[in-house]
Parts: sequence; C-alpha cells; structure tokens
Amino acid sequence: MKFFLIAGAINALLSVAFGAFGAHMLEGRVADKYLDTWQTAVQYQMFHAVGLIVVGILMSSSLIGTLGSLSWAGYLMLAGIIVFSGSLYVLSLTGISILGAITPIGGVAFIAGWIMLIIAASKAL
Repeated sequence: MKFFLIAGAINALLSVAFGAFGAHMLEGRVADKYLDTWQTAVQYQMFHAVGLIVVGILMSSSLIGTLGSLSWAGYLMLAGIIVFSGSLYVLSLTGISILGAITPIGGVAFIAGWIMLIIAASKAL
C-alpha cells in the first residue's frame, strides 16, 4: 500500500515538473511534433500516477486489501510509466525514432494494469 502511494505521488510530482519543463524549456528548442510527444508522455504519466494512488488506497485493509491482482495492477502501471512515458521523453529530447517501437510495450503494460485492477475489484467486491 505504502509503496504505491509513494510511487504515485512521486510520479505525479515528476509529471508536473516535466510538464513545466516542456512548456518553458523545450518550446522553440525542439520541433512541435516532439513537444506534442512530450505532452503525451506527461499526460499518461499523470493519469497512471493517479492510478497508482488509487491502487495504494484500495490496498487498505478496510477496502480491498493486499490482493495479488491489485499488486500486479500497480506494478504494471509503474512499468508502463517507465517504458511508455520514459521512451517518449527520450524520443522528444533525442529524436531517436526507434524508441517509438518501445512505447507500445508500455501501453500494453498500462492496459494490463487496468485489467488487473478490474480483476481485483471483481474478486473483492
């Protein structure tokens, strides 16, 4: 529970910081398509930071508790942030287009994480 709450809060903080960095430091320094890519990374990082916080809250013993599928949901969301958003951040800064091939792996992790959250909720509620 504590891990996912902290991971979610850290990722929310980083998402805000990266969003500000992109808006103020990258504008005029990278192509508009890379600014859009950066913004996509920021948005998905924030969405899933909130998802991690939700997972952490649901792990409370008064709600769902420590269910394996709930842990998997959190770990998959965290992996998705690292792979999906991380690859887009690096792509935006470097222009290395091959990184675009890695991004969908993070997207699959996001989808799998939400599926695991559905499974956890259906088992517990």
